[in-house]
Amino acid sequence: MIYLTLFYEFFKIGLFSVGGGMATLPFLMDLTNKYDWYTKNELTNMIAISESTPGPVGINMSTYAGYQAAGIPGAIVSTCSMVVAPIIIIIIVAEFMEKFYNNPSVQAVFYGVRPAVAAAIGFAVWGLIEITLLAMNDTGYHPDWLAIGLCLIAFLLLQIKKLQKLHPLWWMVGGAIIGIVLKL
Repeated sequence: MIYLTLFYEFFKIGLFSVGGGMATLPFLMDLTNKYDWYTKNELTNMIAISESTPGPVGINMSTYAGYQAAGIPGAIVSTCSMVVAPIIIIIIVAEFMEKFYNNPSVQAVFYGVRPAVAAAIGFAVWGLIEITLLAMNDTGYHPDWLAIGLCLIAFLLLQIKKLQKLHPLWWMVGGAIIGIVLKL
């Protein structure tokens, strides 16, 4: 039964997460409310792992979530179901896109979808900010000043042109080392 649920949920995510891997975040956050496959804190780990491994972020995240839910078979089911819908859509779109791309109605659809995708990604980013930069206690959320400080330092360092050319992997390795040092 878990495999059918995984297939159904990740098929939906693959079908409706227009805009790339980060567009899967609102759907993955929603799964934390529906199932006990992973927590919101584990979702941040999923994002870090998905961003640091080769391949599309959404696929990596579905694989990780499926693994958390039902081990290796769950990872296989969630990954396969995540790609089935987009493959079907790409085949259909490729067939009709050339013929209808300049159609005003098709252009209007794209015009309306882009802001909706941006809003969905913005919602997911806010959820990440809550998880990453805010700490929860009995009275509610409060700022995690250490995390905020590290975020600001990283942001300021990324404003330096030479450091912008640094591969993202080095930023993640540096963050991991800092996290280990500060949490030990």
